[in-house]
Amino acid sequence: MSVFAHWFRAIQAAVLALVICASTGVAQQSDTGPAIGPETNLPLPRFVSLRAGEANVRRGPSLSHRIDWVFQRQNMPLQVIAEYGHWRRVIDRDGQGGWVHYRMLSGARTVVIEQPETVLRTRPEPDALENAMLEPGVVARLGDCIPEWCQLTAGGYRGWAPKTAIWGVADAEIRD
Repeated sequence: MSVFAHWFRAIQAAVLALVICASTGVAQQSDTGPAIGPETNLPLPRFVSLRAGEANVRRGPSLSHRIDWVFQRQNMPLQVIAEYGHWRRVIDRDGQGGWVHYRMLSGARTVVIEQPETVLRTRPEPDALENAMLEPGVVARLGDCIPEWCQLTAGGYRGWAPKTAIWGVADAEIRD
């Protein structure tokens, strides 16, 4: 096989791989960083929130696909795991999900409380004063995050909670 033919086959294989990834909504993994969504060029996976009070969750990325269920909690945190056109494949804290139109999602970050009696503290320290106690299922607005703590706002209260008590933020995520 000539050098030209070998080079041409290598390019064909690369183009075919890109087409397959783009058509399935699979993210491109780079050697230097996280996977990037083919539609938005934003990292995958990433956290978002539900903009609408109701959003259909479909089996596939189009209006012709069957609706499996309906998300019914505005501001609920979701994780985007794939993209295809105007559609985002999302999962909730239980790992359940499907395809949702991008207009139903917001970049505003929220989290959901996972552990019973999660205490919001005045500082990111286990012995800091308590501001409030949050029950499992409470949705809170996400503020700054340091390695083990995140600042949350819920029900008029603001404070710091351990990352282990919430869902909607990556373990290594830092926000300021």
